[in-house]
Amino acid sequence: MSRQALLVGPWDMVVIGGGITGAGILLEAARRGVRALLVEQRDFAWGTSSRSSKLVHGGLRYLKEGQFGLTRESVHEREHLLQQAAGLVEPQSFAFGDYVGRKPGKRAFLVGLAIYDRMAGQRGRHYFGRDEFVAMAPNVATDGLQGGMVYTDAKTDDARLVLRVLQEARQHGGVAINYMAVESLLREDGEVCGVRLRDGLSGDSHEVRARLVISATGAWADRLRVPAAGEPRAPCGDGAGAANAPRLRPLRGSHLVLPAWRLPLAQAISLMHPADGRPVFAYPWEGITLVGTTDVDHADDLSREAAITRAECDYLMAALRAQFPQLNLSDNDIIATYAGVRPVIDSGKADPSKETRDHALWLEHGLLTVTGGKLTTFRVIALDALKLAATRLQDVPALQGQLTSQPVFAASQPLRYTPALPAGQASRLQGRYGAAAQALVDAAQNGELACIPGTETIWAQLRWAARKEDVCKLEDLLLRRTRIGIQLRGGGIDILPRIRSICQPELGWSDERWAEEHHAYLALWAAHYNLPK
Repeated sequence: MSRQALLVGPWDMVVIGGGITGAGILLEAARRGVRALLVEQRDFAWGTSSRSSKLVHGGLRYLKEGQFGLTRESVHEREHLLQQAAGLVEPQSFAFGDYVGRKPGKRAFLVGLAIYDRMAGQRGRHYFGRDEFVAMAPNVATDGLQGGMVYTDAKTDDARLVLRVLQEARQHGGVAINYMAVESLLREDGEVCGVRLRDGLSGDSHEVRARLVISATGAWADRLRVPAAGEPRAPCGDGAGAANAPRLRPLRGSHLVLPAWRLPLAQAISLMHPADGRPVFAYPWEGITLVGTTDVDHADDLSREAAITRAECDYLMAALRAQFPQLNLSDNDIIATYAGVRPVIDSGKADPSKETRDHALWLEHGLLTVTGGKLTTFRVIALDALKLAATRLQDVPALQGQLTSQPVFAASQPLRYTPALPAGQASRLQGRYGAAAQALVDAAQNGELACIPGTETIWAQLRWAARKEDVCKLEDLLLRRTRIGIQLRGGGIDILPRIRSICQPELGWSDERWAEEHHAYLALWAAHYNLPK
């Protein structure tokens, strides 16, 4: 079906934004019979939802800020995702060294972990003596080390989580289109009644009408909230005046990627930065080691792709050198970098790290804005949005009354035994592709079930993405459908010839088109994923 044909309604709801929040809303709406369309101006998960810290965590550090409700909610969602999205959301243990004079101290940390466990309905040993801790976390600094705490959270591939949620939404009748930008809102008698779209691929314009428009655009949300000239603000869904609704404080979180052999970790290492006491982590992910994150105000134009700054790179490297002094890590060890902008609600705190990670919703003249929140709590955010949407869609029975949580993914048949598939890949593919996992394996050609060296990605994932996953640009394939662009030096430049042989026929691109995409991708990588100057 053509992109234009997909836009044909009627629609109860148009969701703007193809990150985890928009995808979650589309899924929860579609499975309840709502006629829902999602449009994304760039690629699915292009923004924050492919540039996060990849952690599905309960927010242990939020306890220190007194955000017990947010932590409890996050812990419960983490546990649901571990059970219902196995292979995509996986447990990750964290180790935190107990050094003389370091804060938080042993007593405070263990109290926090006891509360954390209680929220999750778990109990476990968390403190280990010096020798045991060094065995569990080799290469950490030992000067002043008395022992350490160990606890468990979870990790994921954030972009693949978005794509799996969208896949599930489509199975329930939801429609999602990437590279379809909202130029403006349509209004009748002061009420939002749809959107004016421009196709980023063809340049064609379209008008789509809907009974409700939901803005799930994250850090970009304030742009759509500007009313038409002379139009008054409408009441928020919670009864507060929309003029008093919170505004966003875009915060940039930047990360480093190092080879696993250069910073080998059996588990994640959580530490407090020696300069300012902020939490920093390093952990194993998809065959490499991730280091993050910063938390700084992002003043750049949001229409431009975010990138790490030299100061942020130096800040993270200083933390690594303090925690792993004997490894002598340097800039030469960095494979790639990436940065994302978080949609944090502005409460006026001087320290960006102390801003709440809770979400907010407000309804203004038929535009429902949903922003803030965390990757972990996307289902809670989606259900809260539908509760407010129900006031506008009163004839949709499934939205009225109590909206109960459902399993995030439908159960699917396990993969058939395939000897050529590397160990652990069956669970990994099942989690990422669900019911499509078997078709992906069956589509593999000779040698394509092997892992791409330096990653946990198999070659067949590239073929499947090119064939079935709305790849419009080479960057979609290498930065979001797979994560090769941040897992390999130069964004995977050394294996681009083989990627071309697999994907160009599937995409139907001419040699000229491939050359254009090749050039554009490498220029993008050099500007936004390379080491800063």
